[in-house]
Amino acid sequence: MPKLSNRFQRLVSAIEWDPFSVLGPHQGDSTDSSDICIRAFLPEAAEVAVLPGENGSTPIPMNLVHPDGVFESRWSGHPLGTDYQFRIVDRQGKATQRHDPYAFPPLISDFDLHLFGEGKLYKAYEQLGAQVCIHQGVQGVNFAVWAPNAKRVSVVGDFNEWDGRRHPMRSRGGGGIWELFIPDMNDGAGYKFEILPQNGDGPFLKADPYAS
Repeated sequence: MPKLSNRFQRLVSAIEWDPFSVLGPHQGDSTDSSDICIRAFLPEAAEVAVLPGENGSTPIPMNLVHPDGVFESRWSGHPLGTDYQFRIVDRQGKATQRHDPYAFPPLISDFDLHLFGEGKLYKAYEQLGAQVCIHQGVQGVNFAVWAPNAKRVSVVGDFNEWDGRRHPMRSRGGGGIWELFIPDMNDGAGYKFEILPQNGDGPFLKADPYAS
């Protein structure tokens, strides 16, 4: 695996094809196997802290590890799973809280991916596109798109200033499906998919073919 500094640069350059291997919660990816690490790419943030889910828990400050907005926090102890939020203070001093998209597992099953690959997922509109749902107790929108020739796919919209670096999606394997659950998001937000093709061309925007 490339060094973390190289992976951070790939993130901020919007060419990282496997964001879940860098962002979100990780355990034992340093010299200490008990080390817990959470990373986030939040270019709008001046300060970030992890808020554990337990009421009254002490916020865990995050350190800036790349000047373009990659934050990281490490500690020894129990992993948090998806039960945490970020407290983000932007450069204007405004504070917000949100869950981490990179803490959530995918929603589309391997069986449905297999059916899609065989052309037998007859209700693909129930899986692809933008599906409002509750995932592990958190409301949000699950995005999925078929982009078999993509090197990187992101969800973009007003909610992230149409910045393809902020919400890169997870590749679900050789079938060409890309997926990302964005927590705390409401139905009705404008969005598109930003696709970076493998052929070396620049990124382009694609409307959701399943949007109503």
